[in-house]
Amino acid sequence: MTDLKQKVFKFVGGRILKTGLAAFLTALICDAFGLPVLFAVITAIVTVEPTASDSIKKGIIRFPAAAIGAGFAMVFESFLHQSPLTYALAATFTLIACHKLGLDDGMLVATLTAVAMIPDTTGDYMSSFVVRLSTTLIGIFVSTAVNYFVMPPKFHTMINDGVERLYHNSGDLLDQIIADLPHARRQTIVYQRLSRDLERTFKLISYQREEWKYRRHSMNEVRSFSVVLKKLEYLQKILYHLGNMLFTDTKNGIDEEHHNIIMEAGRSISKAFHNPSNQLTQKHLTSIEKLDQLFHDLDDSRTEVVEPRHHFTGKMIIIFELLSLNDVIDDLYILEQKEDRYVKRSAKHDTEI
Repeated sequence: MTDLKQKVFKFVGGRILKTGLAAFLTALICDAFGLPVLFAVITAIVTVEPTASDSIKKGIIRFPAAAIGAGFAMVFESFLHQSPLTYALAATFTLIACHKLGLDDGMLVATLTAVAMIPDTTGDYMSSFVVRLSTTLIGIFVSTAVNYFVMPPKFHTMINDGVERLYHNSGDLLDQIIADLPHARRQTIVYQRLSRDLERTFKLISYQREEWKYRRHSMNEVRSFSVVLKKLEYLQKILYHLGNMLFTDTKNGIDEEHHNIIMEAGRSISKAFHNPSNQLTQKHLTSIEKLDQLFHDLDDSRTEVVEPRHHFTGKMIIIFELLSLNDVIDDLYILEQKEDRYVKRSAKHDTEI
């Protein structure tokens, strides 16, 4: 039964379920008080945010913005009645006012309030104003409450899964780049996809930080979060080096002996992306030593006339980037070892208590 719930949740999505629940509760409350349902439900739907923090902060902005929209609707309807110009002017002046007052997050709700209020105004403007703001407030309040109390998002789990997937995909990309030399630019689309995934994961990081402003959390959660953030910083470095490899000119080719050394080291580093402890194997250490020696041999063999000392050949850049990637994976391994020791100490302390 639990597996079925997880599958349904994964298929539908938490935010979709919360939006449906917010619409239902809003309609229920409006019916109970004899208030118009339609716009209250629309408000509830458009105000469900990814985080409870966003719902609370934007809700505070959206209510006064909606009041502005309702005010402009009444003003223009009283002079122009229900004409196309009334809708246009109400929407335009609402957007201008919200922007000038710094209520940008409330623009959508305010504009919807303005244009939806015009056909429902019956001449009793104050009554229409109060009813419209009441339904808006109900929609905002219900969506915020649902967002906070119902199915709170587990961003930390999503972030951990995203980071693990990014490292795995980065290793796969490195494999593809090495296999395609000297035509590695074919993998540009994969690289761009990885960059977008990294941006999305950083967005989840910002969501998690915002959530913690309104929810209790332990020091262990904070420490674990800081470790994941450090891993993401390493991923930024990794993508930087992979990008350099993609756009390095190796059209002059790489001779077979050197190509074999580069291939062996590159594939070994790629395995370390999936499992950093791979760097402890003698095979990996030997491949990196060969690559490092090749870099120094190529550097020493250059002449000022043919290859100025401040210029690297394409082959040397590829080798340098691979060595740099290995250094990043070294740092990642050290980070994971420290975290493992901390987790073991914490578990031991809990057992003693």
